[in-house]
Amino acid sequence: MRGLETELEAATKVHGNATVRTAVAGVGGYAGGELARLLLAHPRLAGAKPLFLGRVADNAAGNSVPLEQLHPQLALGEGKLQPEVRAFSWELIRDAGTEIVFLALPHETSRQWAPEWLEHGVRVIDLSGAWRLDDPANRAVYKLHDADAALAEKLQAEAVFGAPELHREAIAAARLVANPGCYATSIILALAPLLRAGLVDLDHGIVCDAKSGVSGAGKAATAKTHFMYAADNLSAYAVFGHRHVGEMLEQLGLTAEQLQFTPHLLPIPRGILSTIYVRLAERMEPEQIEACLRAFYAASPMVRVHATPELPQIQHVVRTNYIDLGFELNKDGRRLVVVSCLDNLLKGAAGQAVQNMNVMCGWDEAEGLL
Repeated sequence: MRGLETELEAATKVHGNATVRTAVAGVGGYAGGELARLLLAHPRLAGAKPLFLGRVADNAAGNSVPLEQLHPQLALGEGKLQPEVRAFSWELIRDAGTEIVFLALPHETSRQWAPEWLEHGVRVIDLSGAWRLDDPANRAVYKLHDADAALAEKLQAEAVFGAPELHREAIAAARLVANPGCYATSIILALAPLLRAGLVDLDHGIVCDAKSGVSGAGKAATAKTHFMYAADNLSAYAVFGHRHVGEMLEQLGLTAEQLQFTPHLLPIPRGILSTIYVRLAERMEPEQIEACLRAFYAASPMVRVHATPELPQIQHVVRTNYIDLGFELNKDGRRLVVVSCLDNLLKGAAGQAVQNMNVMCGWDEAEGLL
């Protein structure tokens, strides 16, 4: 009877699924650790703690290791049940009732595993670049190999680019969501309102100068990401071949000749600042640019638009899921500089993945992220 409706049922009708069973495959990296932190604290998952999957030594007790062994900052303290990282098995996943999985894995592994998860009825949020790109020429940068090319192309056509600010409705119904890259998010969300309004003179091209903290390169140290190279240094790299450029071109409807993207490595742990140089198609006033940005993101809780001439800074977004946008317009009314800032591990990775989960479940988009 309606009078006996439980609070859980009522919440489901109003907010979508009251809870969901989740798993994280590849919890050992930086993004995996942030995912674990966010999911463990998510109010909707209080009664359905995530299943963490990763590499476990053969002699591990119970075929599992404490999560705090990989991420000591996630230890819950004495007397509390510590989350565990379990060795992968489909039986374990079925027994846990897993409904959504986050793949925080290498690109090649995600390309191979995503079809198997979907076949088992589990919706996928992939944090790698395996499913972000529709154009095979853009996708070639990841050097992916498909055991079943026909199936892969079918799933590629189904995959939704996981930028909620641009594709909310499609994400809500998706089985396979391709989480955007961190640099790509900073550029795409800064430019989308201006390009969709037809305000940019594309014949003059767009220049994007972006700088990222070292964690954007992943947890495994390389010759150019270890302390002795990165500290007290600033360096450009991948000037004409960064793998996130394809995402920018596809999502913004641009050609390679219309956009120049140059990334730089900052000697800080995390955060991205992108400075974007644009020429407008006609003379405009600052109030018109601000109105364009605010109108476009009026329903986007994770986007903060600064009033000109205030510009975003990395220190104001680090360890948050916000992307901050600001700009300055030259006195000629044509030369525009847009600045965007985000945390590459949150809005650029794990936080955006949780934001996508919220959309897929019909929850408040910012739930568990503020």
